[in-house]
Amino acid sequence: MIKLIPILLALAYGLVMYRLSIWRTARELNQKSTELTDPMLRQMCDQLAAALDIKRVRVYIYEIKPVNGLAAPDGRIFITRGFYNKFREGTVSAAEMASVIAHELGHVALGHSRRRMIDFSSQNALRTVLAMVLSRFIPGGGVWIANGFTKLLAAGLSRSDEYEADAYAAALLVKAGIGIEPQITLFEKLEALTKAGPNQAPAWLLSHPITPKRVQALKNLRDKWECSV
Repeated sequence: MIKLIPILLALAYGLVMYRLSIWRTARELNQKSTELTDPMLRQMCDQLAAALDIKRVRVYIYEIKPVNGLAAPDGRIFITRGFYNKFREGTVSAAEMASVIAHELGHVALGHSRRRMIDFSSQNALRTVLAMVLSRFIPGGGVWIANGFTKLLAAGLSRSDEYEADAYAAALLVKAGIGIEPQITLFEKLEALTKAGPNQAPAWLLSHPITPKRVQALKNLRDKWECSV
């Protein structure tokens, strides 16, 4: 039982830290966000709501410059001011913005926030166990190896979530009459929008799949659905 104490403490620590992160995120979003009222984007949201058979899809603008969308742990959907400005400039279409909202709705519907809470706590416990075991054989290096392994694991799980949310969004966009093409064209613009280079880090270290693979996965879905009609 004594040997289990470090593992249990690691699990508890991971859970507490994740809860603290959620609280900090919610406070930040509450302070820096307002509900989206743009007529064109509201129309797109209404189409998504109709496809989901719900009254309304609420979206909020998060007042930061980076181009991004996010789903809060409490289920709220946000697009950043930077992203909204790209729409206002004409760089991004209303349909492409709808694809971002649909993707974030996918994260909510698929329970990715709850899954990440479990993953975070479990990975912290796994890191502790690996560090304990490996340090016996590799003094001074066990902790480094354990940290590296859990980072790889977390990145792989995150990429899986992104693919799932992409597929959910594609199906929702088709059902809403918007179609899958805006999702593809947005991804093709993504690196320029975010000013991110295509090879900033090895793919297996990234939390999101590389853009060409996401585009190809969507094209495969599109072809599969067209063949089934």
